[in-house]
Amino acid sequence: MVTFDLHCRRCVRLATFLDQVKAAHPSYHARPVPPFGDPMARLLVVGLAPGMHGANASGRPFTGDHAGILLYRTLYDFGFSDHPESRSAGDGLRLTDCRITNAVKCLPPGNKPLGSEVVACNPYLRAELAGLAPGGLVLALGTVAHQAVLKARGLRLADYPFGHAREHPLPGDLRLIDSYHCSRYNTQTRRLTEAMFQAVLERARQLLDP
Repeated sequence: MVTFDLHCRRCVRLATFLDQVKAAHPSYHARPVPPFGDPMARLLVVGLAPGMHGANASGRPFTGDHAGILLYRTLYDFGFSDHPESRSAGDGLRLTDCRITNAVKCLPPGNKPLGSEVVACNPYLRAELAGLAPGGLVLALGTVAHQAVLKARGLRLADYPFGHAREHPLPGDLRLIDSYHCSRYNTQTRRLTEAMFQAVLERARQLLDP
């Protein structure tokens, strides 16, 4: 199964928007953003979509925007990354036993993908999840990522309600753990504090290495 297509243009709205962004910012990646990290990872972190001046610019998930600050620092704290900061796609940072992807691989206007765009991108996520070994763990950052994971596994959303730090056993010996997205809005309003996010990653480490 194909986990990523750099040349994907199946969503006309997103492909057209990326063409416009590339014209305005020639140095930006402005294409689908590939997953990043250990191909044999047991932890898969699923975000929403690339940010305009973050992953869409750098070509690496959560790199160049505010959300990545807390994410990479916390991954480093729990041994999933060899550096606490992701500065660029070529900075040499390496993830261990962890891979990061997004529910939607292309930058959406206003950072809000349509439901149809989440569905169109879902086969890539389905393929990534199929590659996780039994005992693997999925960390969903936010409701959209949570629902995309369930859709990719063919599960009913009503049976697995989203909640920060909530855990869900999934068929196939996988486990899903939820967190509020580490966005600027959530961290600045204190909906998600550093301590809350640290606790989720600490739990992830415990589940993987009991």
